[in-house]
Amino acid sequence: MNKDEEENEKTECIENSSNEEKVKTEDICNCNSDEESIKIVEDLCDRLKKAEDEVSSLRDSILRKQADFENYRKRVIKEKEETIKYANTNLLLDLINIIDDFERAINSTADSKDFEKFYQGIELIEKRFSSMLEKKWNLVKFAVAGDNFDPEKHEAFMKEEKEGIIEPVVAEVFHNGYMLNNRAIRHAKVKVFMPKSDDVKTEEEKENQN
Repeated sequence: MNKDEEENEKTECIENSSNEEKVKTEDICNCNSDEESIKIVEDLCDRLKKAEDEVSSLRDSILRKQADFENYRKRVIKEKEETIKYANTNLLLDLINIIDDFERAINSTADSKDFEKFYQGIELIEKRFSSMLEKKWNLVKFAVAGDNFDPEKHEAFMKEEKEGIIEPVVAEVFHNGYMLNNRAIRHAKVKVFMPKSDDVKTEEEKENQN
């Protein structure tokens, strides 16, 4: 074997050896890559499972809260209906007591037919009734002859001019007015004395002179 052939053989051996090492290195790299891919997939699967569990838990929580809110809403509506239905219970109990008073007044004079006694009983009931409404329910009756006329409280049912006055005055009360918590809920129907034009002019002249 000549020198050239020996050199070629050596070169081939070196190349083959290098190729074998390269193949081994690629196999190791491929093996490592597969393991990493498996780990990544497993990690992603774990994360997906946790996310699905969280979503399921949140959905259950929302459904429970919706059910609780619906039950609360129904309970509030029912309580409101009950409150409205029995809102006037205390007032009605007071009115029942007044009815009892009327019955006693009627029964006490049923046999004797004593009108005077019956009248006194009715008068007493009216006073007790008005007092109860004022003290317990702030319902105050107003309108008295001689009061100054107030359009916020009085309704002029009749008018008549009168000498000696300079502003409208309540002359007679046809229907009492009622105030609830300082607000007129029913105007009093009244007859009003109106000042004569001459009296008003005279008063204005006196003020101008002063």
